[in-house]
Amino acid sequence: QVQLVDSGGGLVQAGGSLRLSCVASRSIFSFNGMGWYRQAPGNQRESVAHITTGGSTNYEDSVKGRFTISRDITKNTVYLQMNSLKPEDTAVYYCHAERGRNDYWGQGTQVTVSS
Repeated sequence: QVQLVDSGGGLVQAGGSLRLSCVASRSIFSFNGMGWYRQAPGNQRESVAHITTGGSTNYEDSVKGRFTISRDITKNTVYLQMNSLKPEDTAVYYCHAERGRNDYWGQGTQVTVSS
């Protein structure tokens, strides 16, 4: 069974930074892609950032230029560096991985940005 453990959330003031981490129980190269989603109260879960096995990245428009997804293959870990945080970034952030028809999710980590 694949497990993803995400962490790194917390309370930060607007303009601050956080780095989220997602540790997978297997090589990240075993997945077709990995990424981060977020869900704020009353909202649908939305994709924030994605990285393919080949290293191509995609970002939701509102976070472009502020967030960076990266990986450390030796640690089976994907990161989300979040800079210039805004109150509207407040949400539970979930690590996600896909392989074939299977989807895997982290437990979620709360990010709260105060104004």
